[in-house]
Amino acid sequence: MPDVKEAVAKEGGDSAPAGQEKPKTAEKSPKATKPKTRAPNAARAKAAKPAKASATAAAAVATPVISASTRKRYSEKERGQKLGEIQNLIKAGESVRGATKKAGISEQTYYQWKKPTAKASQSDELKDLVKLESENARLKKLLAERLRKENADLKKKLGIS
Repeated sequence: MPDVKEAVAKEGGDSAPAGQEKPKTAEKSPKATKPKTRAPNAARAKAAKPAKASATAAAAVATPVISASTRKRYSEKERGQKLGEIQNLIKAGESVRGATKKAGISEQTYYQWKKPTAKASQSDELKDLVKLESENARLKKLLAERLRKENADLKKKLGIS
């Protein structure tokens, strides 16, 4: 233990003797109050340098290296396969969270991919609705024509002009 205290005393400028501990105070060092901002390139350059024996160098090496992009882009075919796989798992009783995890995508991605298919089905529903409305109008005209004919026949039978 004395070796660690002596090493800390040499690096940090601790004025307490090796056998005694310095009392803790609420004061902050000037380094702690002034946060340093560094660009990601600087962090990569520092991480690439060989490690030094000091504690500050070890902390700099331990900082994670920021990668350019870990995002996977899927083609339409791959998306369709993943969506089909997830649908099969859901039908088998799996939860959406579990199914997406097994497929290797997030829930958010699943719902984003599913959105365009919902829009396509809405447009199909809209086409069906327009078709039904035109059929409805045709049937109304046919019914009105038959009712007029029937009324004319009744008037003739009753002798009403």
